[in-house]
Amino acid sequence: MSLRRILVVSAAALIITSSHAAFAAEAPAKRSGDMLVNQAGMTLYVFDKDAPASGKSVCNAQCATNWPPLTASADAKATGEWSVVSRDDGTKQWAYKGRPLYQWSKDQKPGDKSGDGIGGMWHVAND
Repeated sequence: MSLRRILVVSAAALIITSSHAAFAAEAPAKRSGDMLVNQAGMTLYVFDKDAPASGKSVCNAQCATNWPPLTASADAKATGEWSVVSRDDGTKQWAYKGRPLYQWSKDQKPGDKSGDGIGGMWHVAND
């Protein structure tokens, strides 16, 4: 293999690795088995009353106290399956595949899923 070819292949590998690392650092959540979790490993949920791809969360006030939104910074940008929705209070929230994401205030440790099925409207977030 020529030196030029080695350099081209090495540069391409570096670009791919760098872009993957940049996305991983920016991802608002990650996979744990068959569910999405926040960066601390806490289970994330979706709410059936949120209309997918509406760009809005309907869980506000006391609802948001019980189901804290997965907050996004004011300058967060959508990427791939991730989007940002505006909340009634003006803050931003992450959404996956158009569905706003929440935590459950009664989950105590990573892996807890005690919010799954509450009211028949809250579900663990997954693909």
